Amino acid sequence: SCYAEKLYKNCQRYDLLNSFYQASGQWHQALDTAETHDRIHLRTTYYSYAKYLESMGDKQQALTYYEKSDTHRVEVPRMLQDDTSSLEFYVHKMKDKNIYKWWAQYLESQSDMGSALRFYELAQDYLSLVRVHCYMGNIQKASEIANDTGDRAASYHLARHYEGHDDIKQAVHFYTRAQAYNNAIRLCKENNLDDQLMNLALLSNPEDMMEAACYYEEKGTHMDRAVALYHKAGYVSKALELAFATQQFSALQLIAEDLNENSDPALLARCSDFFITHSQYEKSVDLLVAAKKYHQALELCLAQNLTITEDLAERMTITDSKDLSEEARKELLEKIADCCMRQGNYHLATKKYTQAGSKLKVIMRCTRDKPSDLSKIIFFANVCRQKELFIMAANYLQSLDWRKNPEILKTIIGFYTKGRAPELLAGFYEACAQVEIDDYQNYEKALDALTEASKCLSKSKEASAGQHEARLADLQHKITLIKKFVHIRRLYAEDPREAAQLCEALLEEPELDPAVRIGDAFGFLIEHHCQQGSFQVAYRKLEELQKMLPSQNVRYYISQASLEALQEETGISLSRGDSRHNAKEEDEVEEDLNLSQV
Repeated sequence: SCYAEKLYKNCQRYDLLNSFYQASGQWHQALDTAETHDRIHLRTTYYSYAKYLESMGDKQQALTYYEKSDTHRVEVPRMLQDDTSSLEFYVHKMKDKNIYKWWAQYLESQSDMGSALRFYELAQDYLSLVRVHCYMGNIQKASEIANDTGDRAASYHLARHYEGHDDIKQAVHFYTRAQAYNNAIRLCKENNLDDQLMNLALLSNPEDMMEAACYYEEKGTHMDRAVALYHKAGYVSKALELAFATQQFSALQLIAEDLNENSDPALLARCSDFFITHSQYEKSVDLLVAAKKYHQALELCLAQNLTITEDLAERMTITDSKDLSEEARKELLEKIADCCMRQGNYHLATKKYTQAGSKLKVIMRCTRDKPSDLSKIIFFANVCRQKELFIMAANYLQSLDWRKNPEILKTIIGFYTKGRAPELLAGFYEACAQVEIDDYQNYEKALDALTEASKCLSKSKEASAGQHEARLADLQHKITLIKKFVHIRRLYAEDPREAAQLCEALLEEPELDPAVRIGDAFGFLIEHHCQQGSFQVAYRKLEELQKMLPSQNVRYYISQASLEALQEETGISLSRGDSRHNAKEEDEVEEDLNLSQV
């Protein structure tokens, strides 16, 4: 044995060493080994030692080790069952629910019901409390315990008791408390308790719901309840059929909320038609979309002026080519975008046009449907950020009255810049310059505009083309002539004679008009001679101007004061011609086109 003990220790088989010590009666060594090396078997060792002590008649020491092995709730009452006084003392000492319950059962077996109830209560064994009270005829007390504690087992026992005594109402109540809904439903059906049946069925499982729904349908009353229960149980088709048959509108609304793209398309279409009939258009649109009848949904939105939300538009955006051909998909997206345009949702419309690959149609639709809506055009162009779209928008904006609206002018310049169209931008700057000359005689701003045009042409990628070179040279010639005229007008305040001589020389320049209008140059000279008192010279210049521009009113180029002074000094009556104001007067009444802000 010593050899075996040594061998177990050397190979560290403490479990076998523990068993060896127990078999050889060396309990102290066994306990020590279990506590230090074989703790996995510690409780088993305690239990085995307790059994040994009990067999040796040492119950007090055995009780201690039963407690250490955590088996005292069963083993100690068994061990002390012949020693009632010791057992009762132990029960009161331990205050353990399981031991209380064991002792209560013992007392009940001894027909000591009063004491048994007291210990069942200490053990919180409500089923046993209700059972004993029912046995003793204390039904009211049993009901109070079941209601106060909510114990399902106690409630079920009490329900069976009431059912056995034909108290159906209380039986249903306590079956419900016990969550034994099938029993409660059975009693409701057997006793025509239709109102309680509905509530119970909704609390129960789908099988019970289905059974209750069939009961209502067969009975022919409360069909709305039958529909609701079929729906709740998951039998949607059956619920809808019954709802249609009995015209249950409110029930249909509830059912339709659970319908989706996975539902039967025919069922979805039928529900949609029902809602249209009852003017529930929004719900009808949702069902049409779920049934993939997108064109019908869009037509209904337009007909009933229903707003196409972003969520609704996304649900109609087909991504799977299996559902729709690419051409049909683009057509659908364009139709969605058209509807959004009509409703003023420009952002969503732009998104759908873009998904359809039809960005250029955005501006076309804007200018066709509502040409005056500038914000829409500007919005679309900025959102799409496509070169062709910027150019198209800028071209269209030029057809509007940009001369009196600096914001439009800025937008045109910005769009041509974003569209990388320097030649078109140069042409627009030239148009701006001509407006400054024709409408306001503002050659300074015209010069600024032409300078910008020259910069744009210089940046053009077509700089090597002959036609481009000719255009750039012509533009430079215009700039040179205008610079000379601007210099003449600025010089006049310091040296009028020199300015007049330079203006005479300027009139000799080839192709002076339209860079500098002949009327403006002659008007400058006539004004000069009138201020110098040389009215005869001024009149000759006036006659020369009238011969060169017979169809134009010279009053546009000469101030009213100079004309009146000339008429007074020469005694020659000057025809007023048309009623157009002179340039200075127009400059005061017309809104100035502020190119300097651009």
